[in-house]
Amino acid sequence: QVQLVESGGGLVQAGGSLRLSCAASGRTFSSYTMGWFRQAPGKERQFVAAISWSGGGTNYADSVKGRFTISKDNAKNTVSLQMNSLKPEDTAVYCCAARRGTAVPSTEKLYDHWGQGTQVTVSS
Repeated sequence: QVQLVESGGGLVQAGGSLRLSCAASGRTFSSYTMGWFRQAPGKERQFVAAISWSGGGTNYADSVKGRFTISKDNAKNTVSLQMNSLKPEDTAVYCCAARRGTAVPSTEKLYDHWGQGTQVTVSS
């Protein structure tokens, strides 16, 4: 059973940084892709970033390119999202997701496993 547990959310001022982590367990994730999605109040969930565990290929939403960096730690089975230059519009619940395969899609329905999420609030 795949389990994904996010951590690292919080309150930060605009221009600040946060680092989110997703601890994955229950599988050997070498053939998986991990993604981050976010959902703001009253809005649909949207793609943020994804990384292939084996090949290391990445994909980013245009809104976060140059500000966010997704990375993985194979030894710890952890995927991180470094968020810099945060803006108030980045405020959302951020969820980690996983799918089998090496592609790095941005489509939510292609991900099979989801964490509970962690709140990120950016004040202006």
